[in-house]
Amino acid sequence: MKSYTLRVTCVSTRGIVAAISGFLAVQDCNITDSAQFDDAETGRFFMRMSFRSEGSADLDGLREAFAPVAEEFGMEFEITDDAVKKKVLIMVSRFGHCLNDLLYRWRIGGLPIDIVGVVSNHHEYQKLVVNHDIPFHMIRVTAANKPQAEARQMEIIEETGAELIVLARYMQVLSDAMCQKMSGRIINIHHSFLPSFKGANPYKQAYERGVKLIGATSHYVTADLDEGPIIEQDTVRVTHAQSPGDYVSLGRDVESQVLSRAVHAHIHGRVFLNGAKTVVFPASPGSYVSERMG
Repeated sequence: MKSYTLRVTCVSTRGIVAAISGFLAVQDCNITDSAQFDDAETGRFFMRMSFRSEGSADLDGLREAFAPVAEEFGMEFEITDDAVKKKVLIMVSRFGHCLNDLLYRWRIGGLPIDIVGVVSNHHEYQKLVVNHDIPFHMIRVTAANKPQAEARQMEIIEETGAELIVLARYMQVLSDAMCQKMSGRIINIHHSFLPSFKGANPYKQAYERGVKLIGATSHYVTADLDEGPIIEQDTVRVTHAQSPGDYVSLGRDVESQVLSRAVHAHIHGRVFLNGAKTVVFPASPGSYVSERMG
């Protein structure tokens, strides 16, 4: 039996769940997990459903057969094969904690993805990446060559078929054009639970302000710097007895965990864009939930 995931968004109305369930029954499919959300403010309906096919229909056949149901309700839908791993391109600069964490989780099977390459504007992690048998692309970025550098990045994305770009502390601002073209396909990690302490030495700024909580936010990238739809957040408590160095160490740890959880949610189709926000369905029992990612 093959496992699939169905994602649906549409205007909320009666009969959606019944229509989808009925369709799957006719197709000899068994529902294994289902989550839905009806947004009363926007009138939008969101559903993610996992199912196993016990019949002869393949992926293309399921998509074709579901099209009339989708048309009846004005649905945007996606059916994917759970066995096919998403192609992911990672971008990093000189802070390697998030890259190392992603590589480790990928290596042990915690992140079932196909890492098609790592792009960096520095050489620091070339050996690490190559030792994992992953292509490494060093693309120097300056004010003078930024358009050319970004064009090369887009070439790599197209050549590798990358479906998701993960900015693992990539310290370059992407152009508005790239953000728009890759909307909903670039995930970033921000070093603050709230959009504060921007610029250099954020943890030193937090220390000087005497904050009691530091954290991280992972979000989709938009043209508005660090203001994209939020996918995942977390915090860690700090005290007056800790140093700026302690803040940095704790901050890097929570950054790594938050980014990995955001990537995990995205690749499993649990994240839906909902205007400036997201709808994120929780992982089902038995899946690689956040408690097992530490």
